[in-house]
Amino acid sequence: MNEQIKQIAERIKEIREISGISAETMADRLGVPGEKYMLYEEGETDIPVGLIFNISELFNVELSVLLGGDNPRLRIYSIVRNGKGLKLERRKQYKYESLAFNFMHKKSEPFMVTIDPNPEKTMLEFNSHPGQEFNYVIKGTMLTVIDGHEVILKEGDSIYFDSGYNHAMKALNNEQVKFLAIVV
Repeated sequence: MNEQIKQIAERIKEIREISGISAETMADRLGVPGEKYMLYEEGETDIPVGLIFNISELFNVELSVLLGGDNPRLRIYSIVRNGKGLKLERRKQYKYESLAFNFMHKKSEPFMVTIDPNPEKTMLEFNSHPGQEFNYVIKGTMLTVIDGHEVILKEGDSIYFDSGYNHAMKALNNEQVKFLAIVV
């Protein structure tokens, strides 16, 4: 399994243990079967970003701490130069780049997301997480599915939605998609 996934799993296990919460209690709080949660925490399977978001909320820690291991330090402003965000390549389908990883007490999480085309893959990987999400397509055309509703977005299009509903995106026309995702 990907080294980054193992590191995220280790950080989650460590914060859970420091907080004195059993793995079973954690699984119950997250609404995940105990066996599945243990696979996440052992780094044996990819942890959905929505679940990591829930864990960050549960322990009142910055999402970037769980994802990257460093505490944010900036309070007034944070600059992330082109291509220099915190890279999160956790799933083959999506590549995330955190654009505010070093800013403390964020009220939203901005990401640059890249989806490579995969014409053979017919099943989408859905996820959900608390809050709302704004996506703005910078490059390409993508299919966005939210709670069974299919929407095609092209360059310059945007969508705002309740991210508690299952949602997924897919690159269309055999071309890469880049979009700005802001999770609130």
